[in-house]
Amino acid sequence: MSAFIIVDMTPTNQDKLKEYAALAGTTFAAFGGKIVAKGPVEVLHGDAPFKAKAVIEFPDSENAISWYNSPEYQALIETRNMAMDSQFHVVG
Repeated sequence: MSAFIIVDMTPTNQDKLKEYAALAGTTFAAFGGKIVAKGPVEVLHGDAPFKAKAVIEFPDSENAISWYNSPEYQALIETRNMAMDSQFHVVG
C-alpha cells in the first residue's frame, strides 16, 4: 500500500528553500518517491499553523522512512532547517 510523507512548512528563507527543494527532489527516485501535491494551505476547518504543505508518495512506509533516514536526505537537514519551519509525518 502507498505511503505518504506529509510536510507541513512555513518558509523562512526563499533562497535556501529553492536550494533545498532542488537538492531534496533528487533524493526521492531511489526510494520510488514522487511529489504529488505542494503549495499553500487553504484551511477548511480548524487551525493551520503552517502556511504550506507537500505530499510525497512512496510505494510503502518502509521506502518512505528509508528515504527520510537516508544519508543523501539527512545531508540536507541543515539547509532545510535554514529554509523553513517544518514538521514531517508518514501516513500509510
